[in-house]
Amino acid sequence: MGRVTSDTTATDAAQRAPEPAARPPMWQRRLRRFGYFGRPQADVRARLVPAFPEPATGLWAVFGAGPDTAARAARWMAWVGPLLVALFAGVLRFWNLGNPRKVIFDETYYPKDAWSLLQYGYEGTWAKNANDALFLHPPQILLTPEHSYVVHPPMGKWLIAAGEWVFGMNPFGWRFTVALLGTLSVFLICRIGRRLLRSTALGCLAGGLLAVDGLHFVMSRTALLDLIVMFWVVAAFGCLLVDRDRTRARLAAALPIGPDSLARPDAEVGDRLRLGWRPWRIAAGLCLGLSAATKWNGLYYLAAFALMTVLWDMAARRTAGAARPFRSALRRDVLPAFGSTVLVAVAAYLASWSGWLATKGGYYRDWATSPEGRTGSWTWLPDWLRSLWHYQTEVYSFHTGLTTPHTYQSNPWSWLVLGRPVSYFYEDPKAGKDGCTAAEGCAREVLALGTPLLWWAACFALLYVLYRWLFKRDWRAGAIACGIAAGYLPWFLYQERTIFLFYAVVFVPFLCLALAMMLGAIIGPPGSSERRHVIGAVGAGVLVLLIIWNFIYFYPLYTGMPIPKSAWHNRMWFDTWV
Repeated sequence: MGRVTSDTTATDAAQRAPEPAARPPMWQRRLRRFGYFGRPQADVRARLVPAFPEPATGLWAVFGAGPDTAARAARWMAWVGPLLVALFAGVLRFWNLGNPRKVIFDETYYPKDAWSLLQYGYEGTWAKNANDALFLHPPQILLTPEHSYVVHPPMGKWLIAAGEWVFGMNPFGWRFTVALLGTLSVFLICRIGRRLLRSTALGCLAGGLLAVDGLHFVMSRTALLDLIVMFWVVAAFGCLLVDRDRTRARLAAALPIGPDSLARPDAEVGDRLRLGWRPWRIAAGLCLGLSAATKWNGLYYLAAFALMTVLWDMAARRTAGAARPFRSALRRDVLPAFGSTVLVAVAAYLASWSGWLATKGGYYRDWATSPEGRTGSWTWLPDWLRSLWHYQTEVYSFHTGLTTPHTYQSNPWSWLVLGRPVSYFYEDPKAGKDGCTAAEGCAREVLALGTPLLWWAACFALLYVLYRWLFKRDWRAGAIACGIAAGYLPWFLYQERTIFLFYAVVFVPFLCLALAMMLGAIIGPPGSSERRHVIGAVGAGVLVLLIIWNFIYFYPLYTGMPIPKSAWHNRMWFDTWV
């Protein structure tokens, strides 16, 4: 776990003579006459770092495995289970990935910008007919080095460019990296859910739900930036969870042991222990910086998660016995947290502009040396920094002033109920053309629509996690709520701006975690009766099967498959979906 540094070392704290246990209050001493002895005193170590339950071995014993083999196989499932779920998600996402073989929706921007980054290090200018030229025989790339004005940082486009570098400037090439990150995010959610909920089954359930969410599925097969933001956010969340467990383990190891072999809270340890080197939190800062370097809405996650990790430290110190946990966290944890998240994120953001900085052709690259750039009060700063800062201010003005009406724009109030999905691609081939076999004609569409039953169930799950957080003080529910709030609530500040439902893909993984947590409660907590577990498992299983069926039902609308016009109309459950 790494070395623990402290004003009072962990070894000294452990060897110090235990303080006498506090005398019970008078009302408890009086109730003892009637047989009341209060709740058993829990080991503080177990409160700081709850242990993972022992994996069940019954299934392996059914197949004739011995006790040791069954135990080993059950432990392997902590990795095998998430890998199998990710494999399932990957097959779905990579199957026929190049279809539709067209530039769909905002693929008209990011894949071309990505290819330009490969050629020049900055975004050049494409001809107006460049999209059609890509599908000629042979294909033509109508790109010139004249810079163009783009309004998103380059990180996500560099990742898209990696797929194009390997597979070429074609739909499979520009969608490859996004599909890979979508698959990896399913694996991460399985592992995150396991650590968060202390259950491999619930972790795999959360990942499985993400695998069959329609919005995540469509975004994994389209070369847009929002799923890349989501991947870095999920990775950062996972790093912070690992950091939380390791940090609390350090506190637990430093606590003194009482005569009953239980760790006791200690004010000196809780207030003064330095938590040392925290590489997982630095990794989280790197991931958060890369999310913001893809799209700026990643900045909200940087602020939310940086605050959350400090609150986790404060809660850990309070559990460890700190007399003034807020002051202790303020003195010992805030500055390290700022450095390992915010400063690391700023460094990652600047590094993402390396192509623009290393060349001279990018938009506004030489602004600082222009007549306008030579004036002002900041001329003592490096030219590259002033030019980059000016570019960022211009982009900010663009984003805050974007109010051009769009057919598929929607208000964030409608997102959770899927009020207005976005159509990325639509064609209506006649019978005998493009795979259409229906006499009435067909429809082909790629619709960015979440799996309806999953999202509507997640609305109830969101209420459940808010209840768990507000009334039960369940930190797990609070962490999930933070992940949803940071991706959802900021959009209410821009209700006049042109915004879309697919922006919600960033917090879809946290909706799946919330739903898995609620399903776990439906199945029943440990210690419930067998009848309770059976009834809960049947109810939860029915809901999961209905969600899977719902995904299969809408699958043609997620992949652009030709279906009869009547079948397409049957899937338009609401007028706002058309």
